[in-house]
Amino acid sequence: MNDMRIRAAEGTWTVRAGGAVLVESRNALVLSEKDLHDVIYFPRADIAMAFLDRTEHTTHCPKKGDASYFSIVTKSQTLKNAAWSYEDPLPDAERVREHIAFYATDFVTIEQI
Repeated sequence: MNDMRIRAAEGTWTVRAGGAVLVESRNALVLSEKDLHDVIYFPRADIAMAFLDRTEHTTHCPKKGDASYFSIVTKSQTLKNAAWSYEDPLPDAERVREHIAFYATDFVTIEQI
């Protein structure tokens, strides 16, 4: 049984860090997995990619595949490995290809507006 679900996120979602709006999107996706918090994935086309710097860090998820990471670089700080993407996702996670998710922290705000 697959306990992972991907669906369109309703409304407009934003990501802010260091006083900058990194994303504003009406095309975000919600990835839900059993026993985990929902994760919002944003299409690359809606992300201010100039704020993201790819890192060497990677992780592997048996359901989604290998994740690549990005640091968020703002005027005031660099937030290391604060975002991730599945560049070549496994079949069940294909919808998140070309999307990036962000860790919500004290420095990164992810919200529906």
